[in-house]
Amino acid sequence: MPLSRARLRLLVFSLLTAAFLGALDHTVVATSLATVAGDLGALEHMSWVVVGYTLAATVLLPVLGKLGDILGPRAVFLTSLVVFIVASLACGFAQDMTQLVIARVLQGASSAGLQLMSQTIVAYVTTPRERPRYLAIIGAAFPVAIVLGPLFGGLITDFWGWPWVFWVNVPVGLVALVLALFAVPHVEPSGRRSFDVPGAVLFTAAMVALVLAVSWVGDPAASVPVLIAFAIAGVAFTAFFVVEARVAEPFVPLRAFRNRTVAAGIALSGIIGIGLFSVTAYLPTYFQMAYGTTATVSGLVPIATVFGMLVANLGTGWLASRTGRYRPYPIIGTTLGAVGLFIMSLLPVGLPLWVPMVVMAVVGLGTGSFMSLVIAVVQSATPRSETGSITATINLVRQVGSTVATAVIGGVVGFGVAARLPSMIDPNGLTPQVVRESSLAVQTEVAAIYRDVLAPVFLALAVVYALGIIAALLLPGGRLSDEAPADITVDADRVATP
Repeated sequence: MPLSRARLRLLVFSLLTAAFLGALDHTVVATSLATVAGDLGALEHMSWVVVGYTLAATVLLPVLGKLGDILGPRAVFLTSLVVFIVASLACGFAQDMTQLVIARVLQGASSAGLQLMSQTIVAYVTTPRERPRYLAIIGAAFPVAIVLGPLFGGLITDFWGWPWVFWVNVPVGLVALVLALFAVPHVEPSGRRSFDVPGAVLFTAAMVALVLAVSWVGDPAASVPVLIAFAIAGVAFTAFFVVEARVAEPFVPLRAFRNRTVAAGIALSGIIGIGLFSVTAYLPTYFQMAYGTTATVSGLVPIATVFGMLVANLGTGWLASRTGRYRPYPIIGTTLGAVGLFIMSLLPVGLPLWVPMVVMAVVGLGTGSFMSLVIAVVQSATPRSETGSITATINLVRQVGSTVATAVIGGVVGFGVAARLPSMIDPNGLTPQVVRESSLAVQTEVAAIYRDVLAPVFLALAVVYALGIIAALLLPGGRLSDEAPADITVDADRVATP
């Protein structure tokens, strides 16, 4: 039986709280990293605080999705929430970098479970027509976390100390857990299912190697480990596809890609990661160097981008649920993204900052138009028994696309700027403050260098969104169904226990 309206609202609030916790913890640590590394005396290993989290959050998505299909999403969600709370405590109590990185790995894995199972649970308890609206609400956690995370992290570190960056998760997490115990219904798994252990092992090994390779690719001293990691990834992926072609219950539902809706929707999800999430991290540096802004002012551009994303995400979710039609929004969204990034590639330096802010806000509006919507559409085109796995695949493609593209852009910017700098400027000591304190001629030259390096990047990302227009046009039309969701068990005794 479907949930009552009041119960559904409580459920969505519970899922939103948990999803926001996971998304916030991905961004809140950034401003406290230097303090953490200094206190623990391990500056050279600082990057592993982020890499460990990202690695676990990425590679375990398919595992968690499959477990959600086998055990039911409620069990995976509650377990992830408990692990997240415990890992947050452990992060704050860490006495050295090794302990912190291990705790961050647990945090990353559990945050992936929170995000993934939130989307999966919504798919079980709503009709396809209702789904875009509720997924858009839960999906709002990510753009909000992008804006608030660094600010919260800095304030907490300055006034309370870096352990509280992690400990604040505990009371909020406990509230989310209490809500979830009562709000998240029991969903009966679809019969007895087997877990593809060989496929899981091969896929996890391949993803670990790939993520490590792209994380190290910008380090000249790590050229040999990068080549080894790429080789391991290639061999493991090859073996994975061979194994998956022979098993009855594949780890990743590759046959679902034969469905045009699924294939187009997953391609659109990947375009979000490659086309926008990858470049957002470099926008503040670009505007500090090319426009001579302060760090605070340079943050206005990504904030404008995220704001556009948030508005469009909520707006198209509401419209798609109201009308049942979904195809126009990815077409409009990818077009806006392509046009906006193409304009960014043409903008000369020295314009008022509001010009690129408006342009990037348009890119955000375009991306938000289909950010959560494609998840709802793909879920609606997939058998109930594979809801967790296909939702994991959507998120995995987006996250891997973002990770790989971020590494590529970082390499292009780093090597491109260093190669163009005049000999009197040391690239290792080049900071926005150094540039602002230099002569006008040096400032002008550095601004031109950054513009020349980033313009092809914006153009390439515009091409990515242009390919997204093709994927959006291939998305079949029609309306989302009003049919009632599959039966779920909402017996009070079963809901009130983990």
